[in-house]
Formats: sequence, C-alpha cells, structure tokens
Amino acid sequence: MQSLIALIYVGIGGFFGAICRWSLGSMLKKSLGDPSFPYPTLLINLMGCFAIGIAYSIWENNNTAKLFIIIGFLGSFTTFSTFGLELITLIRAGSLGMAALYVSLSSFLGIFLVWLGMTIARLN
Repeated sequence: MQSLIALIYVGIGGFFGAICRWSLGSMLKKSLGDPSFPYPTLLINLMGCFAIGIAYSIWENNNTAKLFIIIGFLGSFTTFSTFGLELITLIRAGSLGMAALYVSLSSFLGIFLVWLGMTIARLN
C-alpha cells in the first residue's frame, strides 16, 4: 500500500509539472516567436534546476515532499528529454555551434543554479 501511495504522489506531481512545463513553454514560444535556438526549453530547464536546488535543501528529509515536488513535479517540469531531442535536431540541421552552446549553457548554468538554489535555501 505504501508504494501505491508513493506512486500517486509522483503521478499527481508529474501531472501538474507537465502542465506547467507545457503552459510555460507555449507562452515563451509565443512571446519569442519561433527562435532557431531552443530558448523556451533552456529557460524551463534552468528554472527547474534552481527550483530543485531549493526544494531538495528544504525537503531533503521529507519523503512525501520529495516524491510529490522533486520526483513528480520537477521531474516532469525540467524536460531534459526534450533537451536531448532538440540537441539532436540542431546537430542534424548542421548547427553544431548552436548545439555546443545549448549543451554548455544547459549544463553549466543548470549546475550553477542548483548550487545557488541550495545556497539561498540554507541562508535561513
């Protein structure tokens, strides 16, 4: 029964994370037009990295919050699978410089924002 409850927490969190990711991505695409660089996914991934740093610092020992927020909501919000698909699309289009920039920004800024989120959350 406990694993069923955990599955429900992850599923509900994932449902809301996916809806937020899609909504925000749609709004960003609308406001940015159809950019040749995948800014919406980059911004969403960076926001998710920052949020997961904060969430993990706050709820590190709270299994329910980890299941719902970190694994469920943020797991579906950060869209790293979309990152992989867009990266391959850039490479196949011959945009190797854009692909390298996308990987670099996503990786380095993402890791930095996880650290920053954890640091800010621990200031209390």
